[in-house]
Amino acid sequence: MPPTDNKNTLTRLLIIDDDVKFCRLISDYLAPMGYSVESVHTGPEGVDQAISGDYRAIILDVMLPGMDGFEVLKHIRQQSSVPVLMLTARGDEMDRIVGLEIGADDYLPKTFSTRELLARLRAVIRRSQSSPETNQESGESEIVIGPIRINSGARLAWLSDQALTLTPVEFDLLHSLAQAKGRVKSREQLLDEIAQRDYEIFDRSIDVHISALRKKLNDDPKHPIFIKTVRSAGYMMLRPS
Repeated sequence: MPPTDNKNTLTRLLIIDDDVKFCRLISDYLAPMGYSVESVHTGPEGVDQAISGDYRAIILDVMLPGMDGFEVLKHIRQQSSVPVLMLTARGDEMDRIVGLEIGADDYLPKTFSTRELLARLRAVIRRSQSSPETNQESGESEIVIGPIRINSGARLAWLSDQALTLTPVEFDLLHSLAQAKGRVKSREQLLDEIAQRDYEIFDRSIDVHISALRKKLNDDPKHPIFIKTVRSAGYMMLRPS
C-alpha cells in the first residue's frame, strides 16, 4: 500500500544521471512505491546535492558530464556513508570493481528491469538501517574484538576509540565476521548475508569490499591482524592474541 501524500512519509532518493528522460521514467515508476525522487544531471551538481541533501539512497551513473561517477562517489564518501547504487552502461566488470573499491554498495547494468532496481534499492536501504529486532533476538548489542568495538544497534564501529567510517556493506561484513568468533565464513555465505540479491557464481564483489574494509582497519592482508583470508575457503576474523 503506497504511503500518504505527506512528503515526510516518503523515502527520499537522489538520481545523478544526465539522461533526463531516464530520470523521469524512474521517478514515475518509484513514486507509487513510496519514494520521493530528485534528479540532477551533472557530476558537480550530484556532489553538491548528495552532500547537502538528506537522502536514504543515491542512484549514480558512471558516465556524467563535468565529473564522472567515480569521482562523484569519491567526493560523497569523504563526507557521507549514504547507500549508493551505481549504474554501468554495459555491466562492465572493471566499472563494477572500481565502483565497489571506491565505496559503492551495489551495482546495476543500465539494461536492468524496474523490478530489479526496486529490489536492489530496498536491499541497500535495508542494510543501512538499524535493526533493533535482530539485536534483541541475538542478545548482543555490542561486540568487542581486541581494539575493535561494534555497536549492532547503532550500526557504528570503532578502532581503538577512533570511529570508523564504513559503508553499509562494510559494516555488515565486519559484523558478520565478528559474530562468527573465529570461524571461517565462505564468500557464498557472506554474499547470501550481505548482497541480498542474485549473484553470479564467480562474483568477487565480496573480495573488493573486504579489501576496502581492511584498508580502513589498517590491516595488511599479507600479515593480517584482524581479517585473514583462508585459501579456497573464505575469510575469518582473528581472535586477539
